[in-house]
Amino acid sequence: MSRLDVNRSGELEVFVRVIELGGFSVAAREFGMTPSAVSKLISRLEERLGTRLVNRTTRKLQLTPEGCVFYERGTRILADLAETERCAGLHGTPKGRLRINANVPFGHHFLLPLLPEFLSMHAEISLDIVLTDEVVDLLEQRTDIAVRAGPLKDSVLVARKLGETRKVIVGVPSYLARHGIPLTPDDLARHNLLGANYARIPQGWPFRVGGVQRIVPITGNAQASDGETLRGLTLAGLGLSRLAVFQVRQDIAAGRLSVLLEDFNPGDKEEFHAVFMGQGGYLPQRVRAFLDFLVERITSL
Repeated sequence: MSRLDVNRSGELEVFVRVIELGGFSVAAREFGMTPSAVSKLISRLEERLGTRLVNRTTRKLQLTPEGCVFYERGTRILADLAETERCAGLHGTPKGRLRINANVPFGHHFLLPLLPEFLSMHAEISLDIVLTDEVVDLLEQRTDIAVRAGPLKDSVLVARKLGETRKVIVGVPSYLARHGIPLTPDDLARHNLLGANYARIPQGWPFRVGGVQRIVPITGNAQASDGETLRGLTLAGLGLSRLAVFQVRQDIAAGRLSVLLEDFNPGDKEEFHAVFMGQGGYLPQRVRAFLDFLVERITSL
């Protein structure tokens, strides 16, 4: 069969939607096909390429390494094709569903307050927001953009830096009145130190003592799954916590929280990035519109 006899863009679109939707049946309904027809199409595609793209199990589909590459490049090609058609037809309005994942503190303090303005600018975009401090798989969760805190691991994802923030140790005045104000890191041994219960967070607080970095372990009686819950526990007077400045800026200004041990703060910064699949030149317009909006609006953390 010659290449002219194969609808390669059609095959590619079906393959991409199978992966994005997570199965043959749901993709079949979208294209008005039967599940067996979609399955046979993927099998023919794999046979033509000479490699397996998807491992099939009774529960889910799992991309092979070759399938990951084919999916990523395929989405770029389809986005480029859509952009070409848009330019030719002069239909430049960003539209469609946009799934965004962000960590909870960033979501509450930056993302959610900005969304009304974004939606007023882009009425044909609908948003699907997920807030979690766990790192999600963009492909598995069918996420367009994720905002991640901390250093990025090597991956096929593209990143745009949004900013960086300091961290400070804080406690409420009522707790400090009961337990005393720590003047040195050694004093923390007499305090309840609150921490996070997800693996990527170091289980210790860094300090700079006499030019040498020192780590104080977190030994409190409570942990939280996200930064905003940790802030809530601190405001409730349960103990001390180490939080991003942007989370507690208003609490400090209002006197609800006191900053502690700043003379020993190592000054480390936590970076925030927006990460997404594909190169910038091949992004769907809805993704590009939100990225540009976010970078423009997040001027400081």
